[in-house]
Amino acid sequence: MPITEPAVDPGRRRLLGAGAIAMLALAVPGLGACAQDGGAGSRGNGQPVKIGVVGSGRIGGTIGGLWVKSGHPVLFSSRHPESLKRLVGELGPLARAGTVADAIAFSDVLFLATPYNALPQLSEQNAGAWKGKIVLDATNAIAQRDGAIADEAQRNGIGITTGKYLAGARVVRAFNFMGAANFAKEHHREGDRVAVPIAGDDAAALRVAEQLVRDAGFEPVVVGPLASADKFAPGGPLFRQIGSVEEMRRKMGAQ
Repeated sequence: MPITEPAVDPGRRRLLGAGAIAMLALAVPGLGACAQDGGAGSRGNGQPVKIGVVGSGRIGGTIGGLWVKSGHPVLFSSRHPESLKRLVGELGPLARAGTVADAIAFSDVLFLATPYNALPQLSEQNAGAWKGKIVLDATNAIAQRDGAIADEAQRNGIGITTGKYLAGARVVRAFNFMGAANFAKEHHREGDRVAVPIAGDDAAALRVAEQLVRDAGFEPVVVGPLASADKFAPGGPLFRQIGSVEEMRRKMGAQ
């Protein structure tokens, strides 16, 4: 059945917001401080969260750029960091470029936006580095491009498969249900913001993801645990379903 939310009076909403900020501060200290100052949209008046982008193509560049504009420092990574000079130059002093190892070391939160078949190599080259890291996973497994690992994701679930390769990471699936052009167009939409489905098993990591979805100009909808992430991956019923939170939840309830 569709999920509905009870009406909340303004005073109680402020109390709930304060509680959420406290829990976020425990998960990622910088994000809590930033939220106390009005969210990352306060544009640097608080203590922003450091984000490392692994895969700085269209999705990584678009979402990472939205976080920079909301006040977060972002390190965009590539095997060839010099190729990112134009991107970081256009985004200003909060944007930096480096290697994947640099992004992991720099970050409080990682944003994964590589082709799915890069996961085994990322796992091997950065063994142990993922442990305890919150990773927002925007990858999609495409059979024609990704080969055997796409078959594995199809069999076992895309979120579960990501968690297998990024051993110890606190994985949240997010920002994969529509393309970069849609995110570039739809962020901070007037009226009801576009809903972004997310899924994960770690409650604190989910709260961090929810805040970062809002900071990028969208509204999060928690679909369920990591095993439910196939619902908004390619072929799932929520993939490319662009609309408000109410519309997203109505579609979830209709499944």
